[in-house]
Amino acid sequence: MTRASRRPSKVAEPLDEKQLFSYAVASLGRRPRSVVQLTRLMRMKVEKEETGRLRIASVLEKLKEYGFLDDAAFATNFTRLRQDNQHFGRRRVQQDLLRKGIDPELASETLDAAYEDVDEEALARQHLARKRIKEPASEKESKRVVGQLIRAGFSTGVIFKILKKWDLPEDLLARLEELD
Repeated sequence: MTRASRRPSKVAEPLDEKQLFSYAVASLGRRPRSVVQLTRLMRMKVEKEETGRLRIASVLEKLKEYGFLDDAAFATNFTRLRQDNQHFGRRRVQQDLLRKGIDPELASETLDAAYEDVDEEALARQHLARKRIKEPASEKESKRVVGQLIRAGFSTGVIFKILKKWDLPEDLLARLEELD
C-alpha cells in the first residue's frame, strides 16, 4: 500500500469526563493496569492542556474510590502470576513492575512478601523445565542456559548452584563465571 492510497486519519474529539471514565473502566476490564499505564492511555483521549490533566486526575480519583484501580493489588497479582505461571526470578519481576510504573518502594515490599519463602533454585529449575531446557552438553549450550536464567531474573549464585549440580567440568564453570 502506498502512502498516497492511505486514508487520512480521523482526528478524534477529546472525551469528556463521563466518556473518559467509561473508556478507563473498559480498559481495566480488558486487562489490569497500573495507575501510570492507565494515565498513559487516557492522555491520548483528552486535550493536551491543563483541562485534560484535570479530567484524568478526576477519573483516576473516582476509579480508586470505587476500588477499580489499586497499584498495591496490581503489583501483588502481577507478581504472583509471573512467579507461578512463568517461574521468573525476583529481579525479572522487579524490572517488569518498574516498567509498568509501580513505585519502587511498593515493588520492593511486594517482592519481599512474595519471595520470602520461595526456593529460588527450585523456581529456576521449574523455569528451565517450562522452557524445556535440558542439561547442557557443550560450552555453547551452557552459555545459552546461563543467559536464559539471567533474563528470567535469577541471581548468578542460583545459576551456578544449578550448573554445579549438573557436574559440568570445572574449567567450563570458571569460564562461565568470568562472563558474569
